[in-house]
Formats: sequence, structure tokens, C-alpha cells
Amino acid sequence: MRFSLIPKEEQFFKDFAVLAAHVREGAEALRVMLATNQITPEAVTAIKDLEHTCDKYTKGIIDRLNRTFVTPLDREDIHTLAISLDDVMDAVDSAAAIIKLYRISAIRPGALRLTEIIEDSAKLLHEAFTIMEKKDGVRELCARVNQLEHEADRVHQDAIVSLFDEEKDPIAVIKWKEILDVLEAATDRCEDVADALEGVVVKHG
Repeated sequence: MRFSLIPKEEQFFKDFAVLAAHVREGAEALRVMLATNQITPEAVTAIKDLEHTCDKYTKGIIDRLNRTFVTPLDREDIHTLAISLDDVMDAVDSAAAIIKLYRISAIRPGALRLTEIIEDSAKLLHEAFTIMEKKDGVRELCARVNQLEHEADRVHQDAIVSLFDEEKDPIAVIKWKEILDVLEAATDRCEDVADALEGVVVKHG
């Protein structure tokens, strides 16, 4: 039996759970912003503040990684998980910013559904990271995130078709096409986290 006289730094598991909680909060804020059509400077700023918080947590994880001698996971896996989680929050922030920039008033149904998928995915990822250390159930949660991403692809495609069929203003088409693309990209980032997390669990299972 192998053992180490130097204990592993287990704080990473707690840090991932906290970071995932902030991402979940950001995803919820984006969904609420669109669902209530309250695209206000305050709402967008609140999401930006969460993005800054995630940046700080991500930097903290990387700094701890650089200072820690024995880690509970491979170093490259810790780095990948932290960066990929932060990428989700970056995508959420980008979506909020571009919606405000384009002064969107009426929200298209496809866009709202994509924000719901982003929020649902973020909830699943948060749950997965809270049980990451025990591993049991993590792969099932990751699989559900992958299923949501597949749904997002269909929603995105249908929303684009509806956009070109229904919208006569070419400027509005350009704006909404970019918004829908950014929202769909956020679901891709959620899938990236799920794939990375599943890979870590398989490796250390």
C-alpha cells in the first residue's frame, strides 16, 4: 500500500464547488434577466461582478496549485477544470453584455430556452462538483449535461430557422443571430466542463 507522509491538499474540491456555485448563480441571473425582460444595467453589472468573482476564484485555484506539493488530482486536470468552469461564466457574461449592447427589448423564445438550458446545466455541474470527492453519481450528472447540450443544438437550429422566417429587419437578424450563437456557445462550455470532469472521475475511479 502506497502512502505519503505529506498530506494531499483537499481544499481543491471545496474550491471547485464554490466556483461552480458562482457559475450557477450567474446562469440563473442570465435566465431571470431574459425571463422577466429586465435587461437593465444593474442586472448586467451583477453578472459582470459574478464573472470577476469567478476570475478571482480561478486564479486562487491556480495559485494554490502552484504552491501545493501533493494534489488529490493530476495537476493538469485541476488546471483544466478550473479554466473550463471559468469559461462557462465568461460565456454567460458575454451573453448578458451583448444583449445589453444591442438594446434587445422583446426576447425570442429560442433565446429564453437556451438560457434555461444553461442554467440547468450549471445546476447539474454544481451538484457534480459538490460530490466530486466521493465520485459516486458524478458521471450520471455529466451525462445529463451532455444531453442538455444536444437539446441546445436543436433549440439553436430551430431558433435560427424561425429568425430567418419571421424577422424582416436585416439588422435585427444580425443581432439575434449573434445572440443565439453566443448562448449556444455557453452550452458548449458547460459540456466541456462535464467532459473534463467525467474524464477525471474515470481516471481516478
